[in-house]
Amino acid sequence: MQVLVLGAGVVGVTSAWYLAKAGHEVTIIDRQVDVALETSYGNAGQISPGYSAPWAGPGIPLKAVKWLMQDLAPFMISGKEVDAQTLGWMTKMLSNCTENAYHTNKGRMVRLAEYSRDCFIDLRKELDIHYDERSKGTLQLFRTDKQVKDSKKDISVLEETGVNFQVLDVDGCVEYEPALAHVREKIVGGLRLPGDETGDCFKFTNALADECRKLGVKFVMKTEVLGINAQGDEITSITTSRGEMTADSYVVALGSYSTPVLSKIGLKVPVYPIKGYSLTLPILDESRAPTSTVMDETYKVAVTRFDDRIRVGGTAEIASYNKELEAKRKANVAFVVGDLFPGGGDIEHAEFWTGLRPMTPDGTPILGETKYSNLFLNTGHGTLGWTMSLGSAKYLADVISQKTPDIDSEGLSVARYA
Repeated sequence: MQVLVLGAGVVGVTSAWYLAKAGHEVTIIDRQVDVALETSYGNAGQISPGYSAPWAGPGIPLKAVKWLMQDLAPFMISGKEVDAQTLGWMTKMLSNCTENAYHTNKGRMVRLAEYSRDCFIDLRKELDIHYDERSKGTLQLFRTDKQVKDSKKDISVLEETGVNFQVLDVDGCVEYEPALAHVREKIVGGLRLPGDETGDCFKFTNALADECRKLGVKFVMKTEVLGINAQGDEITSITTSRGEMTADSYVVALGSYSTPVLSKIGLKVPVYPIKGYSLTLPILDESRAPTSTVMDETYKVAVTRFDDRIRVGGTAEIASYNKELEAKRKANVAFVVGDLFPGGGDIEHAEFWTGLRPMTPDGTPILGETKYSNLFLNTGHGTLGWTMSLGSAKYLADVISQKTPDIDSEGLSVARYA
């Protein structure tokens, strides 16, 4: 079967990998000159199945109001960018801020993320692939006793889903992240997820793209998707900047840009671009740098160790499709790495980056079938695109190949929004 994959980020490339492994003839198209040059380029560097949780949850509306009034706010709204799509998405997200919805959504996300983690393990056994990878877990760091108390809700879901975790005091945090000894007075404890991993998503995606080429996958770059053409319940072609392209089946893996493309054929998917920022710092002093990922619960910023760099990612900004790199947004992520790991990295020579996270209002990505018999979705992964990439792609390839997926499909398709 000929399959055309729209989008060459980590989600598109992993989709192509599993589809090619299943024996399909695969072509990827993307508007960029190479793979992983948008949201997959500068993300926080985490593969965090244990940290998979929806942003929508009990108490979040009140927290969001408080965050908006902080000097170093983890959440921001750019008023000039608020439109009908933004308001509609925010309304849907608010409707998911209940105990029942949070429990359901987190369960779906953990199910997919844990499966994806297993796929990463299998992939490394199959391929000699390197991307500054580390398997030393994620440490969710608490600065207040209230954060420790609030973490019990997440712990209950981790227990139900069988995710391994460790509750740590200050000494325990320092044991796993020795550099925190320099700032131990600033923390009260942490929740460690030993099954989580780290690495450079950009390096990973490029390495896997090379493996895809060995399987015959074609990459057609500098090609913009202008429209999807349908007749009845089938997609007939894709209109691109290079002309019409056809296949037997089509996969939309366009991240935040899935929404406007799919709306033209009557598919309403609530995938909204949440703007995030990152810094990438050269390491100055390894003894003052993290060994894996530390997630600062107060500022919602992740500090991740690569081989010779530190990646700092955070901030959620509602700004529609605005990708301007505003210098004032640098303060939040820069503060956290300087506060927790002073002297560890060279902030003065950091690369500052922004990208659009494709968020659904309930946190779970949208995978699988649509009302069109030969159109499939792999989008809406939010901050967990790399974490869920392999599991989502393997699931999708099984659906397209008419094989029974390895995990329960409940709640994963666009049908949940019907």
